[in-house]
Amino acid sequence: MNVLIVDDEQLARQRLRKMLSTTSEYQIIGEAENGEDALRKTQTFNPDVVLMDIRMPGMDGIEAASYINRMSKPPAIIFTTAFSDHALNAFEAHAIDYLLKPIKQSRLEAALEAAKRINKSQLSQLYENEASGSRHKICVKSRGSLELIPIEEIFYFKADQKYVTLRTADHEYLIEESLKTLEEEFPSRFIRIHRNALVAQPMLNGLVKNTEGHACVSFTEIDDLLEVSRRHLPFIRKTIKSS
Repeated sequence: MNVLIVDDEQLARQRLRKMLSTTSEYQIIGEAENGEDALRKTQTFNPDVVLMDIRMPGMDGIEAASYINRMSKPPAIIFTTAFSDHALNAFEAHAIDYLLKPIKQSRLEAALEAAKRINKSQLSQLYENEASGSRHKICVKSRGSLELIPIEEIFYFKADQKYVTLRTADHEYLIEESLKTLEEEFPSRFIRIHRNALVAQPMLNGLVKNTEGHACVSFTEIDDLLEVSRRHLPFIRKTIKSS
């Protein structure tokens, strides 16, 4: 089995590498220092198992795992953690394999043998328990691979039936996240202008009327116009005027 080791501490990665070297059953195909690096290398190397640290700078292990699990053939993920409080309880509640640092050889071997694919509902619950604050990037599928879009590059989210369109200056992406969830996660940046749209306040240029006479917001850098509902129009006027 091919293994990717993910940990922001070099000594921790070296220790796992040494422990895995005692058997020929596992081949280490790479190392990563954070969640984003793990995501890139998982797509590049296609490991069978990812040994994932939880608390890392930038994107943590829980968020990285949630993105990795969206791949068509995701690897099994085993979390590693130095904390035995709420994180450990979350893993036990959802029957997810974990390794508590300092990791024992026997525990590592048992976890590797029992590694199971983590499903989306489990990861969602873990993210609620572990994540602190909102994300800095949104993960999207693009041409069969995953891509991370910085929050500051997003102009708006617009719902259309079961999907939501994420708009940047150059592209549109379809994501499977609800506007309500996005609105709750990014209340200081994205504001609702309609039941089907959230816009990035820093990207707003002004209010105009479309060919049908409806009030719409315009943006800096892109020509898109999004209709503002009557309910939200007073707030949007006030927001644009004060910006």
